[in-house]
Amino acid sequence: MKKFLFLLLPFVCTAAFAQIPEDALRYSFYPQNGSARVLAIGGAMGSLGGDITTAYVNPAGLGNYRSSEFVVTPGLSFNNNSIDFRGTNNQSNKNAFGLGPSGFVFGYGDGEKANTSHAISITVMQTANFNNSVQYSGYNNYSSYAEKWAEEAGESGETIDQIKADPQYAFSSALALYTHLVDTFRIAPTTVRFRSTSEFVLDNGDALFQQNSIQSKGGIYEIALGYATNKNDKLLIGATLGIPILHYENSTTFTESDTSANTNNNFGYFKYNQTYTTSGVGINLKAGVIYKPTQFIRLGFAIHTPTIYSNLKDTWTSSLEAQTENYHGFSSITSNDFTAGQPGESQYNLYTPLKMMISGSYVFREAEDVSKQRAFVTGDIEYVNHHGSIFTSSAEEPTQSDLDYYHSLNDVIKSQYKGAFNFRVGGELKFNTIMGRLGFAYYGNPYKDPALKASNTLLSGGVGYRNNGIFVDLTYVYSINKNIDFPYRLEDKANTFATTKNQLSNVVMTFGIKL
Repeated sequence: MKKFLFLLLPFVCTAAFAQIPEDALRYSFYPQNGSARVLAIGGAMGSLGGDITTAYVNPAGLGNYRSSEFVVTPGLSFNNNSIDFRGTNNQSNKNAFGLGPSGFVFGYGDGEKANTSHAISITVMQTANFNNSVQYSGYNNYSSYAEKWAEEAGESGETIDQIKADPQYAFSSALALYTHLVDTFRIAPTTVRFRSTSEFVLDNGDALFQQNSIQSKGGIYEIALGYATNKNDKLLIGATLGIPILHYENSTTFTESDTSANTNNNFGYFKYNQTYTTSGVGINLKAGVIYKPTQFIRLGFAIHTPTIYSNLKDTWTSSLEAQTENYHGFSSITSNDFTAGQPGESQYNLYTPLKMMISGSYVFREAEDVSKQRAFVTGDIEYVNHHGSIFTSSAEEPTQSDLDYYHSLNDVIKSQYKGAFNFRVGGELKFNTIMGRLGFAYYGNPYKDPALKASNTLLSGGVGYRNNGIFVDLTYVYSINKNIDFPYRLEDKANTFATTKNQLSNVVMTFGIKL
Protein backbone atom coordinates (compact mmCIF):
# COMPACT_ATOMS: atom_id res chain seq x y z
CA MET A 1 0.00 0.00 0.00
CA LYS A 2 1.79 3.06 -1.23
CA LYS A 3 1.77 6.48 0.28
CA PHE A 4 -0.13 9.00 -1.82
CA LEU A 5 1.00 12.41 -2.93
CA PHE A 6 -2.28 13.44 -1.36
CA LEU A 7 -0.08 14.30 1.61
CA LEU A 8 1.03 17.42 -0.23
CA LEU A 9 -2.35 18.82 0.74
CA PRO A 10 -2.93 20.64 3.99
CA PHE A 11 -4.28 18.08 6.40
CA VAL A 12 -7.17 20.11 7.68
CA CYS A 13 -10.63 19.91 6.11
CA THR A 14 -11.68 23.24 7.47
CA ALA A 15 -14.84 25.31 7.40
CA ALA A 16 -13.48 26.74 4.14
CA PHE A 17 -12.24 23.55 2.45
CA ALA A 18 -13.59 20.02 2.29
CA GLN A 19 -12.70 18.85 -1.20
CA ILE A 20 -10.47 15.81 -1.71
CA PRO A 21 -9.14 14.07 -4.86
CA GLU A 22 -11.85 11.39 -4.70
CA ASP A 23 -14.46 14.08 -5.34
CA ALA A 24 -13.00 14.62 -8.81
CA LEU A 25 -13.09 10.93 -9.68
CA ARG A 26 -16.66 10.53 -8.39
CA TYR A 27 -17.93 12.89 -11.08
CA SER A 28 -16.01 11.36 -14.01
CA PHE A 29 -15.55 7.61 -13.46
CA TYR A 30 -18.90 6.05 -14.28
CA PRO A 31 -20.30 4.17 -17.31
CA GLN A 32 -22.36 5.61 -20.13
CA ASN A 33 -26.09 5.47 -19.41
CA GLY A 34 -28.65 5.24 -22.18
CA SER A 35 -31.87 3.84 -23.53
CA ALA A 36 -32.53 0.10 -23.21
CA ARG A 37 -31.47 -0.34 -26.84
CA VAL A 38 -28.17 1.49 -26.35
CA LEU A 39 -27.34 -0.26 -23.08
CA ALA A 40 -28.02 -3.63 -24.72
CA ILE A 41 -25.26 -2.94 -27.27
CA GLY A 42 -22.75 -1.91 -24.60
CA GLY A 43 -23.47 1.81 -24.85
CA ALA A 44 -21.77 2.00 -28.25
CA MET A 45 -23.76 4.70 -30.04
CA GLY A 46 -21.09 7.06 -31.34
CA SER A 47 -21.56 6.27 -35.05
CA LEU A 48 -25.12 4.96 -35.33
CA GLY A 49 -27.64 7.61 -34.36
CA GLY A 50 -31.38 7.27 -34.57
CA ASP A 51 -31.72 6.91 -30.79
CA ILE A 52 -32.47 9.56 -28.19
CA THR A 53 -29.27 8.61 -26.31
CA THR A 54 -27.16 10.14 -29.07
CA ALA A 55 -27.79 13.56 -27.53
CA TYR A 56 -25.45 12.44 -24.71
CA VAL A 57 -22.93 10.47 -26.79
CA ASN A 58 -22.57 11.92 -30.30
CA PRO A 59 -25.34 14.44 -31.03
CA ALA A 60 -24.71 14.13 -34.76
CA GLY A 61 -26.73 10.93 -34.54
CA LEU A 62 -29.88 12.99 -34.02
CA GLY A 63 -29.57 13.81 -37.72
CA ASN A 64 -30.94 10.36 -38.57
CA TYR A 65 -34.37 11.47 -37.33
CA ARG A 66 -36.83 12.50 -40.01
CA SER A 67 -39.89 12.24 -37.81
CA SER A 68 -40.65 12.94 -34.17
CA GLU A 69 -40.91 10.69 -31.15
CA PHE A 70 -41.47 10.65 -27.41
CA VAL A 71 -39.38 8.32 -25.23
CA VAL A 72 -39.29 7.36 -21.54
CA THR A 73 -36.70 5.04 -19.93
CA PRO A 74 -37.18 3.81 -16.35
CA GLY A 75 -34.73 1.40 -14.74
CA LEU A 76 -34.06 -0.58 -11.58
CA SER A 77 -30.59 -1.42 -10.26
CA PHE A 78 -29.49 -4.05 -7.73
CA ASN A 79 -26.14 -3.33 -6.02
CA ASN A 80 -24.15 -6.15 -4.45
CA ASN A 81 -20.82 -5.17 -2.92
CA SER A 82 -17.92 -7.38 -1.94
CA ILE A 83 -15.20 -5.54 -0.02
CA ASP A 84 -11.82 -6.82 1.15
CA PHE A 85 -10.35 -4.85 4.05
CA ARG A 86 -7.07 -6.09 5.52
CA GLY A 87 -7.85 -9.69 4.66
CA THR A 88 -11.48 -9.68 5.82
CA ASN A 89 -14.22 -10.06 3.23
CA ASN A 90 -17.45 -8.09 3.67
CA GLN A 91 -20.78 -8.02 1.84
CA SER A 92 -23.45 -5.33 1.43
CA ASN A 93 -26.23 -4.47 -1.03
CA LYS A 94 -28.68 -1.75 -2.02
CA ASN A 95 -31.34 -1.36 -4.72
CA ALA A 96 -32.33 1.87 -6.46
CA PHE A 97 -34.44 3.29 -9.28
CA GLY A 98 -32.84 5.05 -12.22
CA LEU A 99 -33.82 7.14 -15.22
CA GLY A 100 -32.46 6.69 -18.70
CA PRO A 101 -32.91 9.23 -21.50
CA SER A 102 -36.49 10.50 -21.64
CA GLY A 103 -37.97 13.31 -23.69
CA PHE A 104 -38.78 14.47 -27.21
CA VAL A 105 -37.02 14.45 -30.56
CA PHE A 106 -38.48 16.50 -33.39
CA GLY A 107 -37.18 15.65 -36.87
CA TYR A 108 -38.13 17.58 -40.01
CA GLY A 109 -37.05 18.08 -43.59
CA ASP A 110 -35.61 21.17 -45.18
CA GLY A 111 -38.14 22.70 -47.56
CA GLU A 112 -35.43 24.36 -49.65
CA LYS A 113 -32.98 21.45 -49.76
CA ALA A 114 -34.54 18.10 -50.64
CA ASN A 115 -31.61 16.02 -49.36
CA THR A 116 -31.24 17.81 -46.03
CA SER A 117 -33.04 17.22 -42.75
CA HIS A 118 -32.76 18.56 -39.22
CA ALA A 119 -33.61 17.41 -35.69
CA ILE A 120 -34.09 19.10 -32.34
CA SER A 121 -34.23 17.27 -29.01
CA ILE A 122 -34.96 18.06 -25.39
CA THR A 123 -34.19 15.24 -22.99
CA VAL A 124 -33.30 14.43 -19.40
CA MET A 125 -31.20 11.51 -18.17
CA GLN A 126 -29.54 10.34 -14.97
CA THR A 127 -25.92 10.31 -16.11
CA ALA A 128 -24.55 9.13 -12.74
CA ASN A 129 -26.19 7.17 -9.92
CA PHE A 130 -24.67 7.50 -6.44
CA ASN A 131 -27.11 5.25 -4.59
CA ASN A 132 -25.12 2.61 -2.75
CA SER A 133 -24.45 1.04 0.63
CA VAL A 134 -20.93 -0.11 1.56
CA GLN A 135 -19.87 -1.72 4.84
CA TYR A 136 -16.57 -3.31 5.67
CA SER A 137 -14.54 -4.25 8.72
CA GLY A 138 -11.23 -5.83 9.64
CA TYR A 139 -8.39 -6.05 12.13
CA ASN A 140 -5.61 -3.48 11.99
CA ASN A 141 -2.40 -3.73 14.04
CA TYR A 142 -0.68 -1.04 12.01
CA SER A 143 -2.57 2.24 12.28
CA SER A 144 -5.58 3.98 13.82
CA TYR A 145 -8.11 6.36 12.27
CA ALA A 146 -7.59 8.68 15.27
CA GLU A 147 -3.94 9.22 14.33
CA LYS A 148 -5.03 11.62 11.60
CA TRP A 149 -6.56 13.92 14.23
CA ALA A 150 -3.36 13.74 16.28
CA GLU A 151 -1.38 14.70 13.18
CA GLU A 152 -3.77 17.53 12.43
CA ALA A 153 -3.51 18.90 15.96
CA GLY A 154 0.27 18.62 15.93
CA GLU A 155 0.62 20.45 12.63
CA SER A 156 -1.76 23.23 13.67
CA GLY A 157 0.84 24.88 15.90
CA GLU A 158 -1.94 25.64 18.40
CA THR A 159 -2.64 24.58 21.96
CA ILE A 160 -5.51 22.30 22.93
CA ASP A 161 -7.68 25.22 24.02
CA GLN A 162 -6.88 27.15 20.84
CA ILE A 163 -7.83 24.18 18.63
CA LYS A 164 -11.12 23.74 20.49
CA ALA A 165 -11.90 27.42 19.91
CA ASP A 166 -10.86 27.43 16.24
CA PRO A 167 -13.86 26.79 13.90
CA GLN A 168 -11.67 25.14 11.27
CA TYR A 169 -11.14 22.13 13.56
CA ALA A 170 -14.77 21.82 14.73
CA PHE A 171 -15.42 18.79 12.51
CA SER A 172 -12.24 16.86 13.22
CA SER A 173 -9.48 17.22 15.83
CA ALA A 174 -11.49 19.48 18.17
CA LEU A 175 -13.92 16.57 18.63
CA ALA A 176 -11.06 14.18 19.38
CA LEU A 177 -9.48 16.58 21.89
CA TYR A 178 -12.77 17.19 23.68
CA THR A 179 -13.37 13.45 24.18
CA HIS A 180 -9.67 12.92 25.11
CA LEU A 181 -9.34 10.45 22.27
CA VAL A 182 -6.39 12.69 21.33
CA ASP A 183 -4.27 14.42 23.96
CA THR A 184 -0.73 15.54 24.64
CA PHE A 185 1.61 12.87 26.00
CA ARG A 186 5.25 12.89 27.03
CA ILE A 187 7.02 10.42 24.74
CA ALA A 188 10.55 11.36 25.86
CA PRO A 189 11.98 13.33 28.79
CA THR A 190 11.91 16.54 26.77
CA THR A 191 9.32 15.70 24.10
CA VAL A 192 5.58 16.20 24.37
CA ARG A 193 3.34 15.65 21.37
CA PHE A 194 -0.25 14.96 20.38
CA ARG A 195 -1.17 11.27 20.35
CA SER A 196 -4.34 9.23 20.08
CA THR A 197 -5.08 6.90 22.97
CA SER A 198 -5.75 4.12 20.45
CA GLU A 199 -2.03 4.11 19.67
CA PHE A 200 -1.39 2.58 23.12
CA VAL A 201 -3.18 -0.55 21.88
CA LEU A 202 -0.89 -0.70 18.84
CA ASP A 203 2.18 -0.11 21.04
CA ASN A 204 1.32 -3.28 22.95
CA GLY A 205 1.19 -5.30 19.74
CA ASP A 206 -2.59 -5.69 19.81
CA ALA A 207 -4.99 -5.06 16.92
CA LEU A 208 -7.82 -2.60 16.54
CA PHE A 209 -11.12 -3.76 15.07
CA GLN A 210 -12.22 -1.20 12.49
CA GLN A 211 -15.65 -0.90 10.88
CA ASN A 212 -16.73 1.53 8.18
CA SER A 213 -20.29 2.08 6.96
CA ILE A 214 -20.91 4.36 3.97
CA GLN A 215 -24.43 5.22 2.84
CA SER A 216 -24.66 7.34 -0.29
CA LYS A 217 -27.47 8.54 -2.50
CA GLY A 218 -28.21 11.05 -5.21
CA GLY A 219 -27.03 11.39 -8.77
CA ILE A 220 -26.40 13.67 -11.71
CA TYR A 221 -29.45 14.45 -13.85
CA GLU A 222 -28.59 16.17 -17.10
CA ILE A 223 -31.00 18.18 -19.22
CA ALA A 224 -29.82 18.19 -22.84
CA LEU A 225 -30.86 20.50 -25.67
CA GLY A 226 -29.68 19.03 -28.97
CA TYR A 227 -29.60 19.92 -32.65
CA ALA A 228 -28.31 18.06 -35.70
CA THR A 229 -28.43 18.33 -39.46
CA ASN A 230 -28.18 15.57 -42.08
CA LYS A 231 -26.75 16.40 -45.50
CA ASN A 232 -27.45 13.88 -48.27
CA ASP A 233 -27.44 11.07 -45.69
CA LYS A 234 -23.65 11.29 -45.92
CA LEU A 235 -22.59 13.83 -43.34
CA LEU A 236 -24.33 14.40 -40.02
CA ILE A 237 -23.29 17.25 -37.72
CA GLY A 238 -24.72 17.94 -34.27
CA ALA A 239 -24.24 19.57 -30.90
CA THR A 240 -25.86 19.36 -27.48
CA LEU A 241 -25.95 21.87 -24.66
CA GLY A 242 -26.00 19.97 -21.37
CA ILE A 243 -27.17 21.26 -18.00
CA PRO A 244 -26.25 18.69 -15.33
CA ILE A 245 -27.89 18.98 -11.90
CA LEU A 246 -25.74 17.37 -9.22
CA HIS A 247 -26.85 16.18 -5.80
CA TYR A 248 -24.77 13.87 -3.62
CA GLU A 249 -25.39 12.79 -0.03
CA ASN A 250 -23.05 10.70 2.08
CA SER A 251 -23.29 9.44 5.65
CA THR A 252 -20.19 7.68 6.97
CA THR A 253 -19.81 5.99 10.34
CA PHE A 254 -16.36 4.74 11.35
CA THR A 255 -15.97 2.66 14.50
CA GLU A 256 -12.73 1.48 16.08
CA SER A 257 -12.42 -0.76 19.16
CA ASP A 258 -9.78 -2.45 21.26
CA THR A 259 -9.56 -6.22 20.72
CA SER A 260 -7.37 -6.92 23.75
CA ALA A 261 -8.59 -7.88 27.21
CA ASN A 262 -6.62 -5.01 28.74
CA THR A 263 -8.94 -2.45 30.36
CA ASN A 264 -6.07 -0.20 31.46
CA ASN A 265 -4.58 0.80 28.11
CA ASN A 266 -6.53 4.08 27.85
CA PHE A 267 -8.73 2.98 24.96
CA GLY A 268 -11.99 1.08 24.61
CA TYR A 269 -13.60 2.34 21.40
CA PHE A 270 -14.72 5.37 19.43
CA LYS A 271 -17.48 6.02 16.87
CA TYR A 272 -17.19 8.88 14.41
CA ASN A 273 -20.02 9.96 12.13
CA GLN A 274 -19.96 12.49 9.32
CA THR A 275 -22.78 13.58 7.02
CA TYR A 276 -21.86 15.31 3.80
CA THR A 277 -23.89 16.89 0.99
CA THR A 278 -22.87 18.39 -2.35
CA SER A 279 -25.25 20.14 -4.73
CA GLY A 280 -25.03 22.43 -7.74
CA VAL A 281 -25.67 22.98 -11.44
CA GLY A 282 -23.22 22.88 -14.32
CA ILE A 283 -22.99 23.36 -18.06
CA ASN A 284 -21.23 21.50 -20.88
CA LEU A 285 -21.19 21.11 -24.64
CA LYS A 286 -21.05 17.96 -26.73
CA ALA A 287 -20.35 18.09 -30.46
CA GLY A 288 -19.80 15.47 -33.09
CA VAL A 289 -19.92 14.30 -36.69
CA ILE A 290 -20.93 11.07 -38.41
CA TYR A 291 -19.74 10.30 -41.91
CA LYS A 292 -21.09 7.51 -44.13
CA PRO A 293 -18.50 6.77 -46.84
CA THR A 294 -20.66 3.89 -48.11
CA GLN A 295 -24.17 2.72 -47.33
CA PHE A 296 -22.73 0.02 -45.07
CA ILE A 297 -20.13 1.96 -43.07
CA ARG A 298 -20.55 4.72 -40.50
CA LEU A 299 -17.69 6.62 -38.86
CA GLY A 300 -18.12 8.94 -35.90
CA PHE A 301 -16.16 11.43 -33.84
CA ALA A 302 -17.36 13.33 -30.78
CA ILE A 303 -15.89 15.59 -28.14
CA HIS A 304 -17.36 16.43 -24.73
CA THR A 305 -16.10 19.61 -23.13
CA PRO A 306 -15.42 19.66 -19.39
CA THR A 307 -18.54 20.24 -17.35
CA ILE A 308 -18.22 23.54 -15.52
CA TYR A 309 -19.87 23.39 -12.10
CA SER A 310 -19.98 26.93 -10.79
CA ASN A 311 -20.56 27.49 -7.08
CA LEU A 312 -20.94 23.90 -6.00
CA LYS A 313 -21.98 23.90 -2.36
CA ASP A 314 -20.80 21.43 0.29
CA THR A 315 -22.28 21.15 3.76
CA TRP A 316 -21.28 18.72 6.49
CA THR A 317 -21.62 17.86 10.19
CA SER A 318 -19.68 15.51 12.47
CA SER A 319 -20.08 13.76 15.81
CA LEU A 320 -17.81 11.62 17.96
CA GLU A 321 -18.21 9.40 20.99
CA ALA A 322 -15.25 7.77 22.73
CA GLN A 323 -14.52 5.46 25.65
CA THR A 324 -10.97 5.97 26.96
CA GLU A 325 -11.43 3.70 29.99
CA ASN A 326 -9.42 4.83 33.03
CA TYR A 327 -8.00 7.81 31.17
CA HIS A 328 -11.17 9.93 30.93
CA GLY A 329 -13.99 7.41 30.55
CA PHE A 330 -16.90 8.00 28.16
CA SER A 331 -17.71 11.30 26.46
CA SER A 332 -19.41 12.50 23.28
CA ILE A 333 -19.59 15.72 21.29
CA THR A 334 -20.94 17.05 17.98
CA SER A 335 -19.63 19.72 15.64
CA ASN A 336 -22.79 21.72 16.38
CA ASP A 337 -21.48 22.28 19.91
CA PHE A 338 -18.54 24.19 18.44
CA THR A 339 -20.37 26.03 15.65
CA ALA A 340 -23.59 27.21 17.34
CA GLY A 341 -25.54 24.57 15.45
CA GLN A 342 -24.30 25.59 11.99
CA PRO A 343 -22.95 22.97 9.55
CA GLY A 344 -19.63 23.37 7.81
CA GLU A 345 -20.01 24.97 4.41
CA SER A 346 -17.87 25.68 1.37
CA GLN A 347 -18.46 26.84 -2.19
CA TYR A 348 -16.15 26.22 -5.11
CA ASN A 349 -15.95 25.57 -8.85
CA LEU A 350 -15.22 22.23 -10.48
CA TYR A 351 -14.14 21.47 -14.05
CA THR A 352 -14.57 17.80 -14.94
CA PRO A 353 -12.37 15.97 -17.48
CA LEU A 354 -12.51 16.34 -21.24
CA LYS A 355 -13.79 13.34 -23.23
CA MET A 356 -13.10 12.39 -26.85
CA MET A 357 -14.51 9.48 -28.81
CA ILE A 358 -14.03 7.74 -32.16
CA SER A 359 -16.60 5.23 -33.39
CA GLY A 360 -17.35 2.89 -36.25
CA SER A 361 -20.22 0.69 -37.40
CA TYR A 362 -20.94 -1.79 -40.14
CA VAL A 363 -24.58 -2.16 -41.21
CA PHE A 364 -25.89 -5.28 -42.93
CA ARG A 365 -28.89 -4.61 -45.15
CA GLU A 366 -30.41 -5.18 -48.56
CA ALA A 367 -28.74 -2.84 -51.02
CA GLU A 368 -31.88 -2.54 -53.15
CA ASP A 369 -33.95 -1.20 -50.24
CA VAL A 370 -31.98 0.83 -47.71
CA SER A 371 -34.93 0.75 -45.28
CA LYS A 372 -34.48 -3.00 -44.79
CA GLN A 373 -31.69 -2.98 -42.27
CA ARG A 374 -30.99 -6.51 -40.99
CA ALA A 375 -28.17 -6.16 -38.48
CA PHE A 376 -25.22 -4.05 -37.38
CA VAL A 377 -22.04 -4.24 -35.33
CA THR A 378 -20.64 -1.13 -33.69
CA GLY A 379 -17.89 0.08 -31.40
CA ASP A 380 -16.63 3.17 -29.54
CA ILE A 381 -13.18 4.04 -28.20
CA GLU A 382 -13.35 6.84 -25.64
CA TYR A 383 -10.57 8.73 -23.88
CA VAL A 384 -11.14 10.51 -20.56
CA ASN A 385 -8.36 12.62 -19.02
CA HIS A 386 -9.21 11.96 -15.35
CA HIS A 387 -6.12 13.93 -14.27
CA GLY A 388 -7.61 17.01 -15.93
CA SER A 389 -10.19 17.75 -13.21
CA ILE A 390 -9.68 21.20 -11.70
CA PHE A 391 -11.03 22.78 -8.51
CA THR A 392 -11.00 26.55 -8.08
CA SER A 393 -12.29 29.02 -5.53
CA SER A 394 -15.66 30.59 -6.26
CA ALA A 395 -14.82 33.70 -4.23
CA GLU A 396 -14.66 36.96 -6.17
CA GLU A 397 -11.40 37.79 -4.43
CA PRO A 398 -9.90 34.49 -3.19
CA THR A 399 -7.45 34.67 -0.34
CA GLN A 400 -3.92 33.33 -0.61
CA SER A 401 -5.06 30.41 1.54
CA ASP A 402 -7.76 29.64 -1.05
CA LEU A 403 -5.25 29.77 -3.90
CA ASP A 404 -2.70 27.62 -2.08
CA TYR A 405 -5.26 24.98 -1.13
CA TYR A 406 -6.74 24.51 -4.60
CA HIS A 407 -3.32 24.64 -6.23
CA SER A 408 -2.20 21.79 -3.95
CA LEU A 409 -5.40 19.84 -4.54
CA ASN A 410 -5.08 20.12 -8.32
CA ASP A 411 -1.43 19.05 -8.15
CA VAL A 412 -2.46 15.94 -6.25
CA ILE A 413 -5.17 15.13 -8.84
CA LYS A 414 -2.58 15.38 -11.63
CA SER A 415 -0.20 13.17 -9.67
CA GLN A 416 -2.74 10.58 -8.55
CA TYR A 417 -4.87 10.07 -11.70
CA LYS A 418 -4.18 9.45 -15.36
CA GLY A 419 -6.05 9.45 -18.63
CA ALA A 420 -7.91 6.22 -19.38
CA PHE A 421 -9.42 4.55 -22.43
CA ASN A 422 -12.93 3.10 -22.43
CA PHE A 423 -14.13 0.54 -24.97
CA ARG A 424 -17.72 -0.28 -25.96
CA VAL A 425 -18.87 -2.81 -28.58
CA GLY A 426 -22.21 -4.33 -29.50
CA GLY A 427 -24.54 -5.52 -32.17
CA GLU A 428 -28.16 -5.99 -33.14
CA LEU A 429 -29.95 -8.62 -35.23
CA LYS A 430 -33.40 -7.85 -36.57
CA PHE A 431 -36.16 -10.41 -37.07
CA ASN A 432 -38.95 -8.45 -38.75
CA THR A 433 -40.51 -6.53 -35.81
CA ILE A 434 -38.35 -8.20 -33.12
CA MET A 435 -34.68 -7.42 -32.44
CA GLY A 436 -32.04 -9.16 -30.35
CA ARG A 437 -28.97 -7.34 -29.00
CA LEU A 438 -25.69 -8.04 -27.18
CA GLY A 439 -22.99 -5.73 -25.87
CA PHE A 440 -19.77 -5.36 -23.90
CA ALA A 441 -18.01 -2.37 -22.34
CA TYR A 442 -14.78 -1.83 -20.41
CA TYR A 443 -13.81 1.34 -18.55
CA GLY A 444 -10.09 1.60 -17.80
CA ASN A 445 -8.13 2.25 -14.61
CA PRO A 446 -7.91 6.01 -13.75
CA TYR A 447 -5.12 5.59 -11.13
CA LYS A 448 -1.44 6.17 -11.86
CA ASP A 449 -0.21 4.06 -8.95
CA PRO A 450 0.15 0.46 -10.23
CA ALA A 451 -0.77 -0.82 -6.76
CA LEU A 452 -4.26 0.62 -7.17
CA LYS A 453 -6.63 -1.20 -9.50
CA ALA A 454 -9.97 0.11 -10.74
CA SER A 455 -12.11 -0.77 -13.72
CA ASN A 456 -15.71 -1.22 -14.81
CA THR A 457 -16.77 -4.15 -17.00
CA LEU A 458 -20.29 -4.49 -18.42
CA LEU A 459 -22.04 -7.36 -20.18
CA SER A 460 -25.47 -6.70 -21.65
CA GLY A 461 -28.25 -8.21 -23.69
CA GLY A 462 -31.76 -7.23 -24.66
CA VAL A 463 -34.71 -7.49 -26.98
CA GLY A 464 -36.79 -4.91 -28.79
CA TYR A 465 -40.13 -4.61 -30.56
CA ARG A 466 -41.00 -2.04 -33.22
CA ASN A 467 -44.29 -1.86 -35.13
CA ASN A 468 -46.81 0.78 -36.22
CA GLY A 469 -44.95 3.68 -34.62
CA ILE A 470 -44.60 2.05 -31.20
CA PHE A 471 -41.40 0.55 -29.81
CA VAL A 472 -40.55 -1.22 -26.55
CA ASP A 473 -37.04 -2.32 -25.55
CA LEU A 474 -36.00 -4.38 -22.55
CA THR A 475 -32.38 -4.83 -21.44
CA TYR A 476 -30.38 -6.50 -18.70
CA VAL A 477 -26.91 -5.16 -17.86
CA TYR A 478 -24.50 -6.93 -15.53
CA SER A 479 -21.53 -4.83 -14.45
CA ILE A 480 -18.49 -5.41 -12.26
CA ASN A 481 -16.97 -2.24 -10.86
CA LYS A 482 -13.60 -2.56 -9.09
CA ASN A 483 -12.30 0.35 -7.05
CA ILE A 484 -10.68 1.28 -3.75
CA ASP A 485 -11.76 3.16 -0.65
CA PHE A 486 -9.47 4.93 1.81
CA PRO A 487 -11.17 5.19 5.22
CA TYR A 488 -8.47 7.66 6.33
CA ARG A 489 -5.06 8.96 5.33
CA LEU A 490 -1.95 9.49 7.44
CA GLU A 491 1.17 11.53 6.92
CA ASP A 492 3.78 9.31 8.54
CA LYS A 493 2.52 5.84 7.53
CA ALA A 494 1.50 4.00 4.40
CA ASN A 495 -2.24 4.29 3.96
CA THR A 496 -4.51 1.30 4.30
CA PHE A 497 -7.45 0.91 1.91
CA ALA A 498 -10.33 -1.40 1.12
CA THR A 499 -10.61 -3.09 -2.26
CA THR A 500 -14.21 -2.91 -3.45
CA LYS A 501 -15.99 -5.03 -6.01
CA ASN A 502 -19.46 -3.82 -6.93
CA GLN A 503 -21.65 -6.23 -8.89
CA LEU A 504 -24.56 -4.31 -10.36
CA SER A 505 -27.58 -5.79 -12.10
CA ASN A 506 -29.54 -3.21 -14.05
CA VAL A 507 -32.93 -3.83 -15.68
CA VAL A 508 -33.97 -1.08 -18.10
CA MET A 509 -37.05 -0.59 -20.28
CA THR A 510 -37.60 2.04 -22.95
CA PHE A 511 -41.01 2.88 -24.31
CA GLY A 512 -41.40 5.16 -27.30
CA ILE A 513 -44.05 6.50 -29.67
CA LYS A 514 -43.52 7.99 -33.10
CA LEU A 515 -45.43 11.26 -33.32
